[in-house]
Amino acid sequence: TLAAVPDGMAGKTLADVLRATGADRLLFVARDGQRLSEVERTIRFFAPDVDVLEFPAWDCLPYDRVSPHATIVARRMATLARLTAPLGRPTIILTTVNAALQRLPQRELIAKGAISAAVGGDIDMNDLIGWLEVNGFLRTPTVREPGEYAVRGGILDLYAAGFEAPVRLDFFGTTLESIRTFDADTQRTIDKVPRIDLVPVSEMVLTKETIARFRERYVALFGAVGRDDLLYHSVSEGRRYVGMEHWLPLFAESLDTLFDQVGAWGYLAMSVMA
Repeated sequence: TLAAVPDGMAGKTLADVLRATGADRLLFVARDGQRLSEVERTIRFFAPDVDVLEFPAWDCLPYDRVSPHATIVARRMATLARLTAPLGRPTIILTTVNAALQRLPQRELIAKGAISAAVGGDIDMNDLIGWLEVNGFLRTPTVREPGEYAVRGGILDLYAAGFEAPVRLDFFGTTLESIRTFDADTQRTIDKVPRIDLVPVSEMVLTKETIARFRERYVALFGAVGRDDLLYHSVSEGRRYVGMEHWLPLFAESLDTLFDQVGAWGYLAMSVMA
């Protein structure tokens, strides 16, 4: 147990603990988002050899009538996807009390939801669009934020979780001819990449199984559903509805905690700083 660590030394102390234990990962639970950002800056300054994964809390209240911002959800899903496999380098996972208390999809489902695409590979564009729809991507005329995708003929633009910039996929039939990153503001291409690994950008997917489970549990909890219940009817039709993420327990067979996700590999240490 470490106490009275000066504010500016928190990042160095965490990195020293990680190295001393020989662990591959360490979880730090901060009191709020501001404290999380401060600790992240000190880790990157004192320990550039240590990877940092951030798992922020939602920016909305429980059962609010709005969904969490797409950028926040994308960062959360990118971190959860990284935690489904060995990390390779010593890593510190930063989160907050609010984020650590929230239940999450099972790590097996997150791992199974990943999909890869490589230049020259054979992949049907419509199949990929179907995957994007099921896994929380929103179709827009122009891609500007994480979680969005756009289609123009044989070109598919998308901004996936964990990506620093959106990517443009150019198809010729079922052959993926090129993958290029581009600037979200100017829409101009930046560089070519050989492949991309995609993970869901939503903590909740709409499949026949999850929709049926939601319908059954929703009726069991609230009784007969009226015509004005937009949430129930939207989900029943397979359409995403604003704020539906708050009803995740009704969709999932079971849920994990962040500690389940982090502790699946190697050593786990947890700290809460006041």
